[in-house]
Formats: sequence, C-alpha cells, structure tokens
Amino acid sequence: MSSETDILLVEDEANIAAAVEFILSRDGWQIAHWPEGGEAMARVRELRPKLVILDVMLPTRSGLEILQALRADPSLAKTPVLLLTARGTTGRTGIEPCAADRVLAKPFDNAELRRIVADMLGLPR
Repeated sequence: MSSETDILLVEDEANIAAAVEFILSRDGWQIAHWPEGGEAMARVRELRPKLVILDVMLPTRSGLEILQALRADPSLAKTPVLLLTARGTTGRTGIEPCAADRVLAKPFDNAELRRIVADMLGLPR
C-alpha cells in the first residue's frame, strides 16, 4: 500500500479533511487520512508518502511535535511537509525556520492548495 500513497493528510477536523481529500483526489493524488497526532509518525513510516500535509493543532500530539520527530528521523527527514495552521497567518507560528517546507493558513483557497501541492511534488498541474 505504501507505494500507492502520494499524500498523508494528518488533520483532526473532519470537514477540512474531507475537503482536502476531495480537492486533491480530483487531481489524481492518492490520499491517506489520519485524524490525530499520537500515531501519525507510525502512519508516515508505514505509508512512506511523497508529501505530508500536517495540521498544527492535533489531539494527542501536536503537528509541531510530529514535524520535529519527522525531521529528526534520518529515513524520513527529507519528506516534504505542508503545515496547515488555523492561526490566521503563515508568518511566525513557533516553527523553526525551514522545518516545514511550506505553511498554509486555514481557511485556504482551493486553487492555492492545489498549486502548492503540485509544486511540492514537482509536477505541473
């Protein structure tokens, strides 16, 4: 299954997860969804996605903690990460510089999400 997953979405808000899955699957991406932070690293290790879309505020373990663990794991450290934040700004969020490849504030524009994902995966869409 791991070779089939393009994107792992770690998002606890069901409506946002459904929207992201709908938007990106229409472009042909294979999406896996995980609703909490506690087992997110296990899912990343299992699926080996090409991209992780990670919400900052998650139950059990924050997105920032997951991002830190991801970057500390030599086998996963280069996995591209798009961080979603509901803090209303893509500026300072307490994220170390360059820890996340991109940051996108919620609510986001659907076309912008599609452009960012295509750019991060190195594909014109």
